[in-house]
Amino acid sequence: MESQLKNIPMSAVLALPELVPCLPGQIASVTLSTNEWVRITLFAFSLGESLSTHSAGGDALVQVLEGQARIVIDGREFRPAAGESIVMPARVPHSVHAESDFKMLLTVVFPPQVKF
Repeated sequence: MESQLKNIPMSAVLALPELVPCLPGQIASVTLSTNEWVRITLFAFSLGESLSTHSAGGDALVQVLEGQARIVIDGREFRPAAGESIVMPARVPHSVHAESDFKMLLTVVFPPQVKF
């Protein structure tokens, strides 16, 4: 059976923050899996970078790996710390603003009928 994961070594201990670099003035990402049910992506934001307000067709779980960000969900501001997580519900407007160099693991889970 073919692996559903990509861009990472198999059967190895991983330090996820080391797999995506923080580059000045940029947002970097590495896709780990994408199919009709789930999308898993590592992100690295340099200080001051942001994803503008948008929504997704599935529930989006953010796991903060390093740094600090302000996450706005439906107008409410949150500042989860490294080791903490937050869910951005499907079809609810949200944005991410790096308040320092910031890394996160994003897992979006789609309902069966939603395609991306």
